[in-house]
Amino acid sequence: QVQVLESGGGLVQAGDALTLHCLVSGSIVRPTTMSWYRQVPGKQRESVANMPADGGTYYVDSVKGRFTMSRTGANTVYLQMNSLNPEDTGVYYCNAGIRNVNGVVLDYWGQGTQVTVSS
Repeated sequence: QVQVLESGGGLVQAGDALTLHCLVSGSIVRPTTMSWYRQVPGKQRESVANMPADGGTYYVDSVKGRFTMSRTGANTVYLQMNSLNPEDTGVYYCNAGIRNVNGVVLDYWGQGTQVTVSS
């Protein structure tokens, strides 16, 4: 069973920083893709940071220069979030795309971690 577990969310004030952590367990295979999403009630879930299979790291415009996604080891990713503002409030989800033995990439989602930024 592949599990994705996020941690690091919390209640902070505007201007503060948080680092989210995502651990993918239950597999010896390095995830092909890793992404961070966030969702605000009433809005579509939004990709905020993405490491696609072909390399590179991409960010939604609203977080560029403030958020940094990094990856260590085979199954651990972080999202360093600096200069947080209330618009960053939401439930943050870690997504892992894992290629199985047949070459099919399957998506695995964590349960989410709440980030609340007060003004």
